[in-house]
Amino acid sequence: MKKLYWAALSYMVLGLAAGLYYRELTKAQEFTGDTQLAVAHTHLLALGMLFFLVVLALDKAFGLSGNRLFTLFFWFYNAGLALTAAMMLVHGTMTVFGAESSAAISGIAGLGHILITLGLVHLFLALRKVLPGQRAEVG
Repeated sequence: MKKLYWAALSYMVLGLAAGLYYRELTKAQEFTGDTQLAVAHTHLLALGMLFFLVVLALDKAFGLSGNRLFTLFFWFYNAGLALTAAMMLVHGTMTVFGAESSAAISGIAGLGHILITLGLVHLFLALRKVLPGQRAEVG
């Protein structure tokens, strides 16, 4: 359960830092248009901090951690969210500086989304395994 707490805390810090980065970079560059930086902040806070706080509560209620499916969820989801958020920051920064974005950035962000999806699938498989009434059916 401690790794869920630390994940939530880390995403809180990253989310707040992303918000500060967005605000200060766009102000320094006098940028007023739309950029991915505007949503990186909320993605990190919602998909990172809030999500892991909910998973922490689920772990407390159902004892999710400690099985292989949960471990796979944790690493797939974190890798996907980190990759997706990093690409949002790269793309947003390029937009602020007026640089053209390449298809590679979209492709890497897509890979991040695939990893998040794999993580969510593993989370639901882990949940199904520990729900009351499911233990006799599994295994």
